[in-house]
Amino acid sequence: MIADIANYISTHSAQLATQITAHIGISLFALIVATAIGVPCGYLASKSSRSEVIVTAPFEMLRVVPSLAFLIILIPIMGIGILPAVTALTILAIPPVLLNTSVGFRSIPDFMVESARGIGMTERELLYKVRIPGALPMMLAGIRTALVEVIASTTLAAKIGGGGLGEIIFTGLGLNRTDLLVLGGLLVAALSLLSGVIFDAITRKLLRYKYV
Repeated sequence: MIADIANYISTHSAQLATQITAHIGISLFALIVATAIGVPCGYLASKSSRSEVIVTAPFEMLRVVPSLAFLIILIPIMGIGILPAVTALTILAIPPVLLNTSVGFRSIPDFMVESARGIGMTERELLYKVRIPGALPMMLAGIRTALVEVIASTTLAAKIGGGGLGEIIFTGLGLNRTDLLVLGGLLVAALSLLSGVIFDAITRKLLRYKYV
């Protein structure tokens, strides 16, 4: 099997490069959109218990739908290709970003907020100099969780013509080729691990005060 995998890599290197690039592109785009939605919603959810329920409930309801089922539901609406895949992955990625952001903002000690107001900070200054820096560790943890989940789930995009490494896995299933199944699984696992390592390095850079 190892020989078969090596032979496939040598004969399909260009195709593999395209699939890896597509997999990363779909994953990152979905993560960026999810972060752009999840962070502001998480901040709104942190305002009160009532706002938390209102903001998080829709995304929690959508999250219980399996990714593959959600992709199938989107086909009559968006057709096939990258758009429905990115939409499904974005919905999958929003909850961890949203919930961690909400927890991060709520975990800021009251005395820090009161002290900042006591020295004359405006609400805008309070947000950018106290609240966001204080919530950033939890926020980044949520984004990291979403990143790993999205990279793993992007394999399903191939099922509706979205491309990515899922093409190798589904080809292996269709042809009953174990070598392709193993290769596809290993590449997805490697991308997940590598993305985690890179994100951890970025986190240490942004939160270097915690690692001094």
